[in-house]
Amino acid sequence: MKIVSTNIGEKKELVYKNKTIYTGIFKYPVATPIFLDNEHVQGDAILDKKHHGGIHQAVYAYSLEHYSFWKKKYLSLDWQFGMFGENLTIADLDEHKIHVGDTFKVGAAILEATLQRNPCYKLGLRFKDMRIVKQFWNTTMCGVYFKVVQKGHVKVGDHFLQLKSYPKNKTIAELYRLERLEKGIK
Repeated sequence: MKIVSTNIGEKKELVYKNKTIYTGIFKYPVATPIFLDNEHVQGDAILDKKHHGGIHQAVYAYSLEHYSFWKKKYLSLDWQFGMFGENLTIADLDEHKIHVGDTFKVGAAILEATLQRNPCYKLGLRFKDMRIVKQFWNTTMCGVYFKVVQKGHVKVGDHFLQLKSYPKNKTIAELYRLERLEKGIK
């Protein structure tokens, strides 16, 4: 696994269903290294702290390979990394192979896989199409949340070196399928 893009978002104000909302899902690539702190990525807007940020959701990563699937469905979008609200776009990230607790050294940081990303309506706002939310649920291309075990800078080109593996734990994809079943999403 290798970082192909580091992405940061600012607070953005939108109107949704006649109500003003604020979001940090509009993330864009940055050319400089980013600092992964204990509960967030420095400089990245986190506005819904119940579902983003914090110890177990400090860094969100999404797979480069998933982009080709979505680009075919949304041809008219101005595609760039960060579209899914991820801080790190990673080549060869596979939710079926990453288990809860798997730990990686990347750049100066150490990250531990913790959770799947569940989509919400703000992904629909980013895509300008609410169908993306259900489509996202009906895949296992959810991305991975990481806990920051050791703070540090990461940059494009940094490789993930696996330090610990927990093959008896559930994979991120399995967690996501269980969440979908629990919510009754079909």
